[in-house]
Amino acid sequence: MSNLETYNRIFTETFEVSEDILSDYKYQDTPSWDSVGHMTMIASLEDAFDIMMDTDDIIEFASWEKGKEILKKYDVEI
Repeated sequence: MSNLETYNRIFTETFEVSEDILSDYKYQDTPSWDSVGHMTMIASLEDAFDIMMDTDDIIEFASWEKGKEILKKYDVEI
């Protein structure tokens, strides 16, 4: 599975959304992306890519697109 497929799978499974909306998907677009959902997603990403994100990056991770930028800091190319 590619990094993009893994990234998308985490989003679709965590937030129970369709993959076709991900490019515009943002924090609190759906009730499932609340603070608990956010931390669940972060934990899943950290496990999947074997990284540990800084607190500032966790806070700034406010959209699917922004997440791709943040993951680049950890040498995860999406």
